[in-house]
Amino acid sequence: MKMFWLILLIVSSSTLGLLLLKKNVPKGWLMRFSIHLVAAAMVLYALNFSGWVTGWYVPLNPFTIGTVAVLGLPGIGLVLGLQWTLLV
Repeated sequence: MKMFWLILLIVSSSTLGLLLLKKNVPKGWLMRFSIHLVAAAMVLYALNFSGWVTGWYVPLNPFTIGTVAVLGLPGIGLVLGLQWTLLV
């Protein structure tokens, strides 16, 4: 079963890479996206350990960081709302 997931990861990653190489993507998009990911991780880390929102903990994983990187501040609200909905 692990081999299936590994093959699927390799095929999807190479397909994504080919797609990105074929399309005319703006220069510097990877750098901007990387900066957004790092900023989202820093904001989530600060949110978790600063005490601004007591009683809440947002896990630092690729899903939450990616959501906050793409959606920004509403992404934090989305993650907290999903967490509240699933835990209550």
